[in-house]
Amino acid sequence: YPKANQGACKSFDDFDISFKSKPGGLPTFLLVDRGDCFFTLKAWNAQKAGAAAILVADSKDEPLITMDTPEEENANAEYLQNITIPSALISKSLGDSLKKALNGGEMVNINLDWRESLPHPDERVEYEFWTNSNDECGPKCDSQIEFVKNFKGAAQILEQKGYTMFTPHYITWYCPEAFILSKQCKSQCINHGRYCAPDPEQDFSKGYDGKDVVVQNLRQACLFKVANESGKPWLWWDYVTDFAIRCPMKEKKYNKECADKVIQALGVDLNKVDNCIGDTEADVDNPVLKAEQDAQIGKGSRGDVTILPTLVINNRQYRGKLDRGAVLKAICAGFQETTEPAIYIQTNECLENNGGCWQDKSANITACRDTFRGRVCECPLVNGVKFSGDGYTHCEASATLRCEINNGGCWRETQEGRTYSACIMLMSARRSWPANVLVANAKIPGAVMSAAVVVVRCTCESMTHVSVSICLRPAVIVCIRYKCFHIMFSCIL
Repeated sequence: YPKANQGACKSFDDFDISFKSKPGGLPTFLLVDRGDCFFTLKAWNAQKAGAAAILVADSKDEPLITMDTPEEENANAEYLQNITIPSALISKSLGDSLKKALNGGEMVNINLDWRESLPHPDERVEYEFWTNSNDECGPKCDSQIEFVKNFKGAAQILEQKGYTMFTPHYITWYCPEAFILSKQCKSQCINHGRYCAPDPEQDFSKGYDGKDVVVQNLRQACLFKVANESGKPWLWWDYVTDFAIRCPMKEKKYNKECADKVIQALGVDLNKVDNCIGDTEADVDNPVLKAEQDAQIGKGSRGDVTILPTLVINNRQYRGKLDRGAVLKAICAGFQETTEPAIYIQTNECLENNGGCWQDKSANITACRDTFRGRVCECPLVNGVKFSGDGYTHCEASATLRCEINNGGCWRETQEGRTYSACIMLMSARRSWPANVLVANAKIPGAVMSAAVVVVRCTCESMTHVSVSICLRPAVIVCIRYKCFHIMFSCIL
């Protein structure tokens, strides 16, 4: 909790304050007060100052809300797309407890983990995605379609194997009865003012109208209904992705003709989708959109859905970044620990700096492994060879087949059709070469040792001579200074 700039509405550089962790130290979470500026600006200032996460303490005791991006004139600020640290709004009582402990000089450890916040009702995770077919609403629309494109593969695998049950939803509202016949309601609503959406360009005089968005939302909901009834609910992800690519508003293709081509390409029954949509000009309820409006109202611990996009997992609203890795972790938290699916879905955390794990670039071996819960650093098993170590700074082949992996890191050379290697795997307690001397004849025909040797590691220390008393038959190889030479004597003294 900073001594100055406690609302984090200004840059911490102005106060000469930094939250960057020292090498080997724990990351710093910043506690700030709510108010005076947007949540996003608080997070941006915390991130620039080196904080690993930000907790915003509410200013009064009340139900917590979702920290959303600003809708006002700052909605297009460049920093909004560059915020990468986690952020959370916490209750006033929790914030007061943390401040009291910090002011008392105590060290407070905070762990941000989905596992404690999501219920585990059964072995299947149920989640909803409240979205929109509008592709002209700026960064929010862009982030939604990018998420769908990136998450599609994982979502379909989980759905096809029965590990999850996914349902898409769409927000609409009704036009007040007094304005049903107005030009605005007629252009933004269908079914006589019952289901409305805002104008995509926020300009009633050009482009598409809000009612066009409602119809496309309804088409997506109906496609999901028809696909689900046929046992293939995952086709929704294909349709939404393909429609966004093939039928964008900017190219004037955001219409039924283009949508029908996408539906037919996926093999979904177009007549059933059209029947589900019904007559959008009729003064009657649409069963699908009526159910969507009812679902917007919160039940139990979920709360009302009022903003887009919103993700709900096991009836709890997700508070986090809308990207593939973060959402996978949250969905995984919906399974009881150790009961998550035994399938591999890459979260791509190993792509950046190898996830901070050990790796052998020459052998293309890494201890980094993507899992549902994020990356883990575990020494690998490669071609039957088990590596052991901490997984972060050190992994070493521990099985007798270690010479099969990159030749154990030892010298190897082929001369006149014969391959000579400095890596051997013969072991004996009777006699051994010094640690800085290597012998190799495992792959040289006719060169058999007359005394057993042991080589623990393949490192040749700098030395000027070798002094060992062990007899060998001709044509063995001794490794000195990382270079191996033929020794044509029956004994080395």
